Amino acid sequence: MKMFTRAADSFTEHQNVSRERVGTLYMTLRSFTFAPFLIVAACLCASTAFADNLSGQASIVDGDTLEIHGTRIRLWGIDAPESNQLCRSENNLQYQCGAKAANELDTFIARRPIDCSPISLDEYGRTVAACSIDGVDIAEWLVRNGLALDWPLYSKGKYDKSQSEADHAGRRIWAGSYVAPWLFRACIRQGGKPGDCSDDANMHP
Repeated sequence: MKMFTRAADSFTEHQNVSRERVGTLYMTLRSFTFAPFLIVAACLCASTAFADNLSGQASIVDGDTLEIHGTRIRLWGIDAPESNQLCRSENNLQYQCGAKAANELDTFIARRPIDCSPISLDEYGRTVAACSIDGVDIAEWLVRNGLALDWPLYSKGKYDKSQSEADHAGRRIWAGSYVAPWLFRACIRQGGKPGDCSDDANMHP
């Protein structure tokens, strides 16, 4: 009787092991079967994220954001004052430095075609790209003319030299005083008002 019980147990254990092996083999086969589909899906997502055509006439959204053929493009490596941000001139008078950056960028581009090379996507789903016009790096032009700041968190200081040049020459925002755009936005997120946050990034409830 004991021998019969051991044999039955052994048979049951063998069945369980076999089922486990079959299950593992099935999952492995499923992985191989679906792998090509996953790769294709990833490629489709990538092609959707980055538009095929990032060249052409652009409309200006703000001082560091463009739109080409319906695709929002955030200029890589820089940060321009926000549309509702104010700076102070050399006479200590407040002016709309965010709007000024956008207007001067629009004047500079003058409806000429722009070429953009996608780099990544930002948290808002915009394409982050390095853009140029007639061989001129648009981000560098903005920084050199005191209309935007080098954003070392992303640029790793690529535009630091151009920024120093703008600072020494006292161009645009460097002629007076300003709050870094990333600090201005943080102040607004904390409930601060644009006018207050434009003068002091710590001015929030």
